[in-house]
Amino acid sequence: MSKGFLVVISSPSGGGKTTLKEEIFKYERDICYSVSYTTRLPRQEEVQGKDYYFVSREEFLQLVKEKKFVEWAEVHGNFYGTPRDFIEENINKGRIILLDIDVQGARKIKECGLSAVFIFLVPPSWEELERRLMKRKTENELEIKKRLERAKEELKFYRDYDYLVVNRLIAEAIQDIRCIIRAEKCRRSRNEKWIKQLISGLS
Repeated sequence: MSKGFLVVISSPSGGGKTTLKEEIFKYERDICYSVSYTTRLPRQEEVQGKDYYFVSREEFLQLVKEKKFVEWAEVHGNFYGTPRDFIEENINKGRIILLDIDVQGARKIKECGLSAVFIFLVPPSWEELERRLMKRKTENELEIKKRLERAKEELKFYRDYDYLVVNRLIAEAIQDIRCIIRAEKCRRSRNEKWIKQLISGLS
Protein backbone atom coordinates (compact mmCIF):
# COMPACT_ATOMS: atom_id res chain seq x y z
CA MET A 1 0.00 0.00 0.00
CA SER A 2 1.28 3.46 -0.86
CA LYS A 3 -0.45 4.86 2.20
CA GLY A 4 -1.54 3.24 5.42
CA PHE A 5 -4.83 3.56 7.26
CA LEU A 6 -6.33 3.62 10.73
CA VAL A 7 -8.29 0.82 12.35
CA VAL A 8 -10.52 2.49 14.93
CA ILE A 9 -12.05 0.21 17.56
CA SER A 10 -14.65 1.57 19.97
CA SER A 11 -16.81 -0.11 22.58
CA PRO A 12 -18.73 0.77 25.71
CA SER A 13 -16.59 0.64 28.86
CA GLY A 14 -16.14 -3.04 29.68
CA GLY A 15 -16.68 -4.09 26.07
CA GLY A 16 -13.27 -5.73 25.93
CA LYS A 17 -11.39 -3.58 23.42
CA THR A 18 -8.18 -3.42 25.49
CA THR A 19 -7.98 -7.21 25.83
CA LEU A 20 -8.65 -7.68 22.12
CA LYS A 21 -6.08 -5.06 21.16
CA GLU A 22 -3.35 -6.91 23.07
CA GLU A 23 -4.31 -10.24 21.48
CA ILE A 24 -4.41 -8.84 17.93
CA PHE A 25 -0.80 -7.68 18.21
CA LYS A 26 0.28 -11.25 18.88
CA TYR A 27 -0.90 -12.23 15.39
CA GLU A 28 -0.66 -9.08 13.26
CA ARG A 29 2.98 -8.02 13.22
CA ASP A 30 2.57 -5.26 10.63
CA ILE A 31 0.14 -3.22 12.74
CA CYS A 32 1.34 -0.51 15.09
CA TYR A 33 -0.52 0.95 18.04
CA SER A 34 -0.95 4.62 18.74
CA VAL A 35 -0.45 5.27 22.45
CA SER A 36 -2.92 7.92 23.60
CA TYR A 37 -2.36 10.68 26.13
CA THR A 38 -4.60 10.82 29.20
CA THR A 39 -4.99 12.77 32.41
CA ARG A 40 -6.44 9.85 34.36
CA LEU A 41 -4.34 8.00 36.92
CA PRO A 42 -2.72 4.73 35.77
CA ARG A 43 -4.27 1.46 36.90
CA GLN A 44 -2.08 -0.98 38.79
CA GLU A 45 -0.93 -2.97 35.74
CA GLU A 46 -0.55 -0.03 33.33
CA VAL A 47 2.84 1.20 32.12
CA GLN A 48 3.76 4.76 31.13
CA GLY A 49 4.41 4.97 27.38
CA LYS A 50 3.00 1.50 26.71
CA ASP A 51 -0.64 1.73 27.73
CA TYR A 52 -0.92 5.54 27.83
CA TYR A 53 1.16 8.65 28.23
CA PHE A 54 -0.06 9.80 31.64
CA VAL A 55 0.12 13.60 31.92
CA SER A 56 -1.34 16.37 34.07
CA ARG A 57 -4.35 18.38 32.94
CA GLU A 58 -2.07 21.39 32.46
CA GLU A 59 0.29 19.40 30.19
CA PHE A 60 -2.62 18.00 28.22
CA LEU A 61 -4.24 21.39 27.63
CA GLN A 62 -0.90 22.78 26.47
CA LEU A 63 -0.69 19.97 23.89
CA VAL A 64 -4.24 20.83 22.76
CA LYS A 65 -3.17 24.46 22.36
CA GLU A 66 -0.20 23.35 20.24
CA LYS A 67 -2.54 21.22 18.03
CA LYS A 68 -0.65 18.02 18.87
CA PHE A 69 -3.76 15.79 18.71
CA VAL A 70 -5.79 14.60 15.72
CA GLU A 71 -8.64 14.18 18.20
CA TRP A 72 -9.21 14.60 21.90
CA ALA A 73 -12.15 14.32 24.26
CA GLU A 74 -13.16 14.39 27.90
CA VAL A 75 -14.48 11.02 29.09
CA HIS A 76 -15.59 10.22 32.66
CA GLY A 77 -13.94 13.45 33.85
CA ASN A 78 -10.56 12.76 32.22
CA PHE A 79 -8.98 13.92 28.96
CA TYR A 80 -7.82 11.53 26.22
CA GLY A 81 -5.98 12.46 23.02
CA THR A 82 -4.46 10.79 19.93
CA PRO A 83 -1.01 12.16 18.92
CA ARG A 84 -0.98 13.79 15.47
CA ASP A 85 2.73 13.31 14.57
CA PHE A 86 2.67 9.54 15.11
CA ILE A 87 -0.49 9.08 13.03
CA GLU A 88 0.60 11.18 10.06
CA GLU A 89 4.14 9.76 9.97
CA ASN A 90 3.02 6.10 9.98
CA ILE A 91 0.17 6.57 7.48
CA ASN A 92 2.69 8.10 5.07
CA LYS A 93 4.92 5.05 5.59
CA GLY A 94 2.06 2.76 4.52
CA ARG A 95 1.49 1.29 7.96
CA ILE A 96 -1.75 0.22 9.64
CA ILE A 97 -2.39 1.94 12.95
CA LEU A 98 -4.76 0.58 15.57
CA LEU A 99 -6.65 3.02 17.78
CA ASP A 100 -8.96 2.12 20.64
CA ILE A 101 -10.97 5.25 21.33
CA ASP A 102 -14.46 6.17 22.45
CA VAL A 103 -17.32 7.25 20.19
CA GLN A 104 -16.47 10.96 20.57
CA GLY A 105 -12.94 10.36 19.38
CA ALA A 106 -14.10 8.17 16.50
CA ARG A 107 -16.40 10.95 15.25
CA LYS A 108 -13.52 13.44 15.32
CA ILE A 109 -11.29 11.04 13.38
CA LYS A 110 -14.04 10.88 10.71
CA GLU A 111 -14.17 14.67 10.58
CA CYS A 112 -10.39 14.79 9.99
CA GLY A 113 -10.85 12.91 6.72
CA LEU A 114 -8.11 10.38 7.51
CA SER A 115 -8.32 6.98 5.82
CA ALA A 116 -9.88 4.81 8.51
CA VAL A 117 -11.90 1.66 9.14
CA PHE A 118 -14.35 1.88 12.05
CA ILE A 119 -15.18 -1.19 14.15
CA PHE A 120 -17.72 -1.13 16.97
CA LEU A 121 -17.23 -3.85 19.57
CA VAL A 122 -20.37 -4.75 21.50
CA PRO A 123 -21.09 -7.16 24.38
CA PRO A 124 -23.43 -10.12 23.77
CA SER A 125 -25.89 -8.79 26.38
CA TRP A 126 -26.39 -5.96 28.85
CA GLU A 127 -26.04 -8.41 31.76
CA GLU A 128 -22.65 -9.53 30.44
CA LEU A 129 -21.44 -5.94 30.21
CA GLU A 130 -22.40 -5.35 33.86
CA ARG A 131 -20.63 -8.57 34.88
CA ARG A 132 -17.42 -7.60 33.09
CA LEU A 133 -17.34 -4.14 34.65
CA MET A 134 -17.77 -5.59 38.15
CA LYS A 135 -15.19 -8.30 37.50
CA ARG A 136 -12.49 -5.69 36.66
CA LYS A 137 -12.63 -4.27 40.20
CA THR A 138 -11.10 -1.01 38.98
CA GLU A 139 -14.15 1.18 39.74
CA ASN A 140 -16.43 1.58 42.72
CA GLU A 141 -20.20 1.04 42.55
CA LEU A 142 -20.95 4.67 41.70
CA GLU A 143 -18.36 4.72 38.91
CA ILE A 144 -19.74 1.48 37.46
CA LYS A 145 -23.22 2.99 37.45
CA LYS A 146 -21.92 6.05 35.55
CA ARG A 147 -20.16 3.84 33.01
CA LEU A 148 -23.33 1.83 32.42
CA GLU A 149 -25.35 5.01 31.91
CA ARG A 150 -22.76 6.22 29.40
CA ALA A 151 -22.75 2.82 27.68
CA LYS A 152 -26.47 3.20 26.91
CA GLU A 153 -25.71 6.44 25.07
CA GLU A 154 -22.61 5.06 23.31
CA LEU A 155 -24.51 2.11 21.87
CA LYS A 156 -26.71 4.54 19.94
CA PHE A 157 -23.70 5.55 17.80
CA TYR A 158 -23.33 2.14 16.16
CA ARG A 159 -24.42 3.58 12.79
CA ASP A 160 -21.20 5.62 12.65
CA TYR A 161 -19.18 2.41 12.24
CA ASP A 162 -18.38 0.23 9.23
CA TYR A 163 -18.41 -3.06 11.15
CA LEU A 164 -20.08 -4.47 14.26
CA VAL A 165 -18.25 -7.23 16.16
CA VAL A 166 -20.04 -9.02 19.00
CA ASN A 167 -17.56 -9.97 21.72
CA ARG A 168 -19.06 -13.27 22.91
CA LEU A 169 -15.76 -15.15 22.99
CA ILE A 170 -12.39 -13.42 22.73
CA ALA A 171 -11.04 -15.90 20.15
CA GLU A 172 -14.02 -15.35 17.84
CA ALA A 173 -13.92 -11.56 18.15
CA ILE A 174 -10.17 -11.54 17.39
CA GLN A 175 -10.74 -13.64 14.29
CA ASP A 176 -13.52 -11.29 13.12
CA ILE A 177 -11.31 -8.21 13.52
CA ARG A 178 -8.35 -9.89 11.80
CA CYS A 179 -10.61 -10.81 8.85
CA ILE A 180 -11.79 -7.20 8.59
CA ILE A 181 -8.21 -5.93 8.55
CA ARG A 182 -7.18 -8.45 5.87
CA ALA A 183 -10.12 -7.50 3.65
CA GLU A 184 -9.38 -3.79 4.04
CA LYS A 185 -5.75 -4.34 3.07
CA CYS A 186 -6.98 -5.78 -0.23
CA ARG A 187 -9.22 -2.84 -1.16
CA ARG A 188 -8.59 -1.72 -4.72
CA SER A 189 -8.25 1.91 -3.64
CA ARG A 190 -5.38 1.02 -1.30
CA ASN A 191 -3.47 -0.90 -3.97
CA GLU A 192 -4.25 0.98 -7.17
CA LYS A 193 -0.85 2.68 -7.41
CA TRP A 194 0.91 -0.68 -7.24
CA ILE A 195 -1.32 -2.40 -9.83
CA LYS A 196 -0.94 0.52 -12.25
CA GLN A 197 2.82 0.22 -11.98
CA LEU A 198 2.53 -3.51 -12.65
CA ILE A 199 0.39 -2.95 -15.76
CA SER A 200 2.67 -0.22 -17.11
CA GLY A 201 5.63 -2.56 -16.72
CA LEU A 202 3.93 -5.11 -18.99
CA SER A 203 3.42 -2.71 -21.88
